[in-house]
Amino acid sequence: ASAQFQLAVPVAVVFAPGSVPGDLPRPLPFRDVQEMEIAVNLRTSITSRYETVYRSTTAQEEAALDVATAREADAALHLLQDASLGALTVYVVPETSSHLPQGISIYVGRHRSALVRAGGGLATLRTRLQQLTQVMSFTASSIAAALSDRVPDGQLGPDARRHLKSSLGYEITFSLLNPDPKSHAVNWDIEDAVNRYVQPVLDKLSLVANFSVDSQILYYAVLGVTPRFDKESSSFLLSAHSLPHVINPVEARLGSSAASLYPVLNFLLYVPERSHSPLYIQDKDGAPVSTNAFHSPRWGGIMVYNVETPASPQASLPLHVDVDMVRVMEVFLAQLRLLFGLSQEELPPEFLLESPGNEGLADWELDRLLWAHTVENIATVSTTLTSLAQLLDKIGNIVIKDDVASEVYRAVTSAQSAMAKLAVGHLHSAFQASKEAVTSSERAFFDPSLLHLLYFPDDQKFAIYIPLFLPMAVPILLSLAKIVREARQRKKEPTKMD
Repeated sequence: ASAQFQLAVPVAVVFAPGSVPGDLPRPLPFRDVQEMEIAVNLRTSITSRYETVYRSTTAQEEAALDVATAREADAALHLLQDASLGALTVYVVPETSSHLPQGISIYVGRHRSALVRAGGGLATLRTRLQQLTQVMSFTASSIAAALSDRVPDGQLGPDARRHLKSSLGYEITFSLLNPDPKSHAVNWDIEDAVNRYVQPVLDKLSLVANFSVDSQILYYAVLGVTPRFDKESSSFLLSAHSLPHVINPVEARLGSSAASLYPVLNFLLYVPERSHSPLYIQDKDGAPVSTNAFHSPRWGGIMVYNVETPASPQASLPLHVDVDMVRVMEVFLAQLRLLFGLSQEELPPEFLLESPGNEGLADWELDRLLWAHTVENIATVSTTLTSLAQLLDKIGNIVIKDDVASEVYRAVTSAQSAMAKLAVGHLHSAFQASKEAVTSSERAFFDPSLLHLLYFPDDQKFAIYIPLFLPMAVPILLSLAKIVREARQRKKEPTKMD
């Protein structure tokens, strides 16, 4: 189905005293709209509208900017700016400002604002604004990745298929694999680690979807590949090309995805058996991977955790191992960000990004995710309803109940509402409407009253009913033939006249 998306991004450009370029087209404040076309395919196009308001700082904003560092300014300005999702505020500071370190002209904060160094007139400012909006809202590639089902393969970047598909929920499973419990008694405080490191990220992402987290310890679970022994380093190596074969045998033991309604993310911590320790992962060039971990697109990640071998050979087995959860969670959270498409693309050297802190992702990163997921949800609804319509066309005598019809209407209305909200820059309500549209379209598509009719084509009906009707039909047909014969004979006989 064809879709014309319009994504409107509200941007406020706020000039601090001493930063107003001399070549502004008219006096502050004024509005300006810039449009960009993103071509996805012949039937899907996206127009992004940057609706920019240029104005001067208020007294409160000036006071907030009157601090030593960019981080403090970001925290103070956060309380004053438009907090609606998808809206960006760019503060232009004088060229001589000490907020930005030497050589940095754009600072992106934790929330929905950035500081930009003035200088070079309006043209330079516009270029910097364009770079900023590409980082903080969406890019052609992030939207193309969201619409990957509709985009020809050649146009997609290598990361496009890595991201998880948009879903109403996700299940996250942390598994500790101990293939050699006779040698290693491994202890990991996963509950505390999840509460401390994972939960803040999931709380922030709760707007996007529902999350459930569980953990398990699997004993005698081995990787599907025997590592190669390397004499020089006296260690065992897993090469990059063998990594895909590692997952299948392990997955058979995980057992979580079978009963799940939602996509499952698996994070595996593997403690290699004593006979294969220490075990290192190599990249394509044969260099060791610093994190000793790898991830699989849309599936999850595996980290190899080596145990120190005891100095004395007489050490009693099993060795007691306490896992360093900080190190492990650092890797798993980085993989989680990758799987949600929150990894940073290469940025120009004059950019400085504030680290998101213990929340795991900045507010603008959440917005980035919502832009992509909203577009993906609307496209999914369009595909689901088109498939349903084609299916119902093929089955002529299908009966559609009122509740199925109302779900279809609700899906269409919600999708249209989401499109309309995107076009005016209301990201939060657009995303909520797109989620409702997905729920309704799936309820309609998988309605039990339709399902049993789909598997009942006409030839099957004949095959079932003919054996039942034939024995009854034979005497009926014979008696009909007899009646016809008798009627004909009656016509031939002349009527007797008294």
